[in-house]
Amino acid sequence: MTLKDARVGDTVKVVRVEGEGPIKRRIMDLGITKGVEIYVRKVAPLGDPFELTVRGYELSVRKEDAKMVSVEKIS
Repeated sequence: MTLKDARVGDTVKVVRVEGEGPIKRRIMDLGITKGVEIYVRKVAPLGDPFELTVRGYELSVRKEDAKMVSVEKIS
C-alpha cells in the first residue's frame, strides 16, 4: 500500500521511500522516513494534495510524491 491509497483519518507507518536522487531526498527532507507515523488529515476535493500530520507538524504532499511512499496501516 502507498501513502496515496490511505484514507482521511488513517494513521499509517512508513515502510519504505521509493524513488531516486533529488525526489527521494526532498521527501525525506520533509520528515517522511522509514518508521515514521503519518496521520492523514485531509484530501483536497480533486484528490491532490494530501494534508498530513508528520512528526507533530502539518504537511501537504502531492499525489505524485505520495505514490513513492510505501506504508502499512496502523489504525
